[in-house]
This record gives sequence, C-alpha cells and structure tokens, in this order.
Amino acid sequence: MKTYYDRRAPEYDDWWLGRGLYSDRRRPGWEEEIDELAAVIASLEPVRTLDVACGTGFLTRHLRGEVVGLDASERMLEAARVQAPAATFVSGDGLSLPFEDAAFDRVFTSYFYCHLEEEERRRFLAEARRVAPELVVVASIRGEGDAAERWEERQLKDGSRWQVYKRVFEGVDLAEELGGELLFQGSWFLVARA
Repeated sequence: MKTYYDRRAPEYDDWWLGRGLYSDRRRPGWEEEIDELAAVIASLEPVRTLDVACGTGFLTRHLRGEVVGLDASERMLEAARVQAPAATFVSGDGLSLPFEDAAFDRVFTSYFYCHLEEEERRRFLAEARRVAPELVVVASIRGEGDAAERWEERQLKDGSRWQVYKRVFEGVDLAEELGGELLFQGSWFLVARA
C-alpha cells in the first residue's frame, strides 16, 4: 500500500476537493460537510496529538496543540509539511507506532482505520491505546446499499489500478467498535472518540 499512497500523494486532495478524477462525482452537501468536519476537528481540546496516517495533512491542519503527523509515505509527508507547517512530521508504520508508551494525549486518524481489516484494526487500537489515552477516528459513513466491507478498485491519473480494502461504518457501529462515543455524523463523514 505504501507504493499506492506514494503514487497517489500528488492527487490525494483531489478526492477532498472534487478535482481531477473526482470532478464528475455528485456529492450533494459535500463542501458544507467538509467545513463541519473541520470545525469538529478544530473544536477538539488542544493537546499533544499524534495524527496517524496523516496523508497530505488535509485534516491535520485543523488540529490544535502540539501535533505530530505520521505516515509511511514520504511523498504524503512532503505535502503535509506544506499544509500544516506548525506540525512535526515523521515517517513510520501506523500499526507499529515508533513512540514510547503514553507519549501523546490523543491519537487522531482519518480514513486509515477504514482501510484496516479486522485483525489490523485490533492491532491499531492496541497501539493507539499504548501511546495515548484518547483516540479520535474520522471514517466514511455507510451509504444505502453499500457493503460494510469491500475491496475497491482505485485508478490513479497515471492509469494504474489498485485494489484497496474499505470498511465503512454506521455511526453507532464505529463508536461501539472503538468503545467510545460518536462526536459527529453527517451524510458523508463520521467522527468517533474513545
């Protein structure tokens, strides 16, 4: 997957912004909900936060406090350093966090959790709890008729195609799996905290 995200890094924000390969998607209320999501993230208490699989920093930039972004893709980190210049960024594995126990007040992650199969999700939750007492997860909401778990084919601008695992949630399902509470549920996004 690292190769996929390295190659996707220059076009990753196109998904958020409805550009490029995503320009023809109809997503009613998408932009307004991104603004709501940003407000929810910005409303979190400013603490020492580890953003796991921070990607380009599209959401990292809304976190307050001392923020460390971690990603396996150096190309993603290059973009993140531009979008969230106040944060510190390090390369690393989200399933084997390169930090001491209790090094952070919060672990934050967006969309990483949705790409983990069940055993990987358990492993991530153990790692997140090891390094911080709080976890905040941004995930995709399950659309009508969507399978909760599936493999999706993703195409990049270079024409390459990739198979990517995707787990989508109902709000209550995500909160229950994390052992926490739902902070936000829109038409497109969920935010849960444990």
